[in-house]
Amino acid sequence: MRYWVISMLAASPKNGAEIMNEVEAMSLGWWRPSPGSVYPLLDELAQEGVIRKRDDGRYELADRGREGVEWPFRMPRHLRTFEDMLNEMTGYVSCVDDLTRTDKSRTAPYTDKIRNIGDRLLSLTK
Repeated sequence: MRYWVISMLAASPKNGAEIMNEVEAMSLGWWRPSPGSVYPLLDELAQEGVIRKRDDGRYELADRGREGVEWPFRMPRHLRTFEDMLNEMTGYVSCVDDLTRTDKSRTAPYTDKIRNIGDRLLSLTK
């Protein structure tokens, strides 16, 4: 998936939701990556300096990404720690954020459910 994301961003900047849509289209609907796999990967690539997040929320290749660094294929990681679970949740929140910014009509029907999830999470911190 790492290679796919880098290839997509070489063609044009995209946000996480757009990347998931494009992967789904490229696989003819057979596979849609989860936000829990896309957003942590985007964070990892940004930390490595391969990509950068623009002010509009889309990611683009950074200079290092354009230099043609070798990209090893990696096996998917499975959730192993509580931190991994929180990172996956953060990916889902980022996806909802992207969807809300680009097509609010897709998230509007779920406003109450989103609020309920947020309230439940907030109650865990008290």
